[in-house]
Amino acid sequence: MELYGIKTPLIKPGDNIVEIVVKSMNELNFELEDKDIVVLAESAVATAENRVINLEDIKPSIKAIDLGKQYSIDPGEMEVILQESDKIICGIPEFVLTLKNGFLLPNAGIDASNAPEGHVILLPENPDKSAREIRIKFEERYNCTIAVILSDSRTHPLRWGCVGIAIGCSGMEAVEDVRGKKDIYGKPLKITRKAVADNIASAAEILMGEANESVPMVVVWGAPVEIKDAEGIPTISPEECLYFGIISKQGL
Repeated sequence: MELYGIKTPLIKPGDNIVEIVVKSMNELNFELEDKDIVVLAESAVATAENRVINLEDIKPSIKAIDLGKQYSIDPGEMEVILQESDKIICGIPEFVLTLKNGFLLPNAGIDASNAPEGHVILLPENPDKSAREIRIKFEERYNCTIAVILSDSRTHPLRWGCVGIAIGCSGMEAVEDVRGKKDIYGKPLKITRKAVADNIASAAEILMGEANESVPMVVVWGAPVEIKDAEGIPTISPEECLYFGIISKQGL
């Protein structure tokens, strides 16, 4: 498996992200081919989709002001977090753990990094739809069949550092069910599912970086993945989740 990062100019609200990355690829004499997997940074996609919020335009509610004081978060940003969240679970200084569309996210996925001063970037409104639309545009332009993953960065409990995860996927199965297959001792696997899209997103994260690398897209080729008409990131119920289940039992 090989990965190639595509560096682009700064992506601004309202830009056509496909045209921008195509221009950058043309300058490199680079074209997409069958079975390629394109990984795009969700912040770049969200910026192009005008998901950038000026906090000066936000009037915080009393609840946002109170929670902002409790967790040391700007009240305007806290108001946006409330609007973007399905539920606030708990928090620590500068972060709240939220539930949004079946995902546990810090601050509802809202990001102030790689955003203009005084602004925050929301997640794409519908990441799977964005991935599908971008995939179709690439396939039409290059006459090929590919997959597209929208990636974000996350931390793991009790671990330093960020890893990439997939928040949107089109053109491949994001999770491979390997239950029933046997391990090296011949024992059947009972619960294992491979987070294929997450693993690819995390590999791409090494090239994308977290600062001013300006590499919003990584092309992956040679991945042992079937390109097919599929999309979406499967989630599980809160009751089945180890982390959320423990949190719920603690009454949080």
